[in-house]
Amino acid sequence: MAKKRVAAIVKIQIPAGAATPAPPVGTALGPHGVNIMDFCKMYNAQTESQRGTVVPAEIPIFADRSFTFSTKTPPTPVLLRAAAGIDKGAQTTGREIVATISDAQLTEIAQTKMPDLNANDLEAAKKQVAGTARSMGIKVG
Repeated sequence: MAKKRVAAIVKIQIPAGAATPAPPVGTALGPHGVNIMDFCKMYNAQTESQRGTVVPAEIPIFADRSFTFSTKTPPTPVLLRAAAGIDKGAQTTGREIVATISDAQLTEIAQTKMPDLNANDLEAAKKQVAGTARSMGIKVG
């Protein structure tokens, strides 16, 4: 069996279990001729257990308009905001501290993000997450 030719790869971030054919899903997949309702049903079924968080999906679309998709871990800023209990990060990065998180929370977020990060070990992943926290005005301590 020959491999299918990939026509496009679409990356999209949608709330878990809440994909609808309306934008952003429809505007991202529509131009490629994908059956949007099929994607929504499959995505919602796969992410139902993570309801309330944003789950990115990577969708390779083949030349015959069929598709597959894989879900990723939630974005680091979403996890940091949830751990710190805030709605958004600092307005002025580097000057304003809006919240603090513990080292245990940082480790937990790094372990969650580990499959999607290009880090060799947990310490490197923690440094990446700490850098994102710093840019959001969240102090780790």
